[in-house]
Amino acid sequence: MPEELSIRRVEVSFVGAVPARQVERASGVSDVQSDGSVLRCLVRGSFQPFLEALRGYEVIVLNSTSIPAEGSS
Repeated sequence: MPEELSIRRVEVSFVGAVPARQVERASGVSDVQSDGSVLRCLVRGSFQPFLEALRGYEVIVLNSTSIPAEGSS
C-alpha cells in the first residue's frame, strides 16, 4: 500500500437513528453530514475506527468512493 493515506467519500443509509456523534469522534473521519437516515463523511486511512463507530446500528447501504488526496495529480 502506498505511503500516503487513502481518502474515501462514504455514504451510509441506516434503519432508524444515524450515529453522527460517534462517527464524528472516530479517528480519520471528517466532514460528517446527516440527512434523515443517511450519513455522509470522508474517511482517511483505515476504515476500522469508522466501522467501530457504526457498531450496534443497522446499515442497509454503504457506498465508498476513492477521492484524490490533496496535492496529488
